[in-house]
Amino acid sequence: MNWPNRRYTDLARNLRNNATDAERVLWNALSNRKVGGVRFNRQVCVGPYVCDFVARTPRLIVEVDGGQHAINGGDAERTARLESQGYRMLRFWNHDVLTNVEGVVAEVANALRALPQPLPPAGGEPNMREVV
Repeated sequence: MNWPNRRYTDLARNLRNNATDAERVLWNALSNRKVGGVRFNRQVCVGPYVCDFVARTPRLIVEVDGGQHAINGGDAERTARLESQGYRMLRFWNHDVLTNVEGVVAEVANALRALPQPLPPAGGEPNMREVV
């Protein structure tokens, strides 16, 4: 089966239109290349999963988890499968985003700094981005 299929794209669209408070707060902090000039997309299909925030080029996924994730055993398997595809996963609790978004953004920026940087454009100046 090819991914994403219609079911997952519809789910992603619905999740974008019905974001939680924590997702809206973090999206405001990550959108428009505010963190290190990196573009994040929200509610993106990656294989059979819909991920909260994805930076495709550095292959970073940021998940914002509510209380249901404390009892859900599927998160570890999901993380392992996405990491096996070359993604780095960061997970934050809703409460942490709502009470300390600056700290969450700092952790995202640190993760971006630690990831391999893409090659500079051919014949152009190196991509010297400054991570916030």
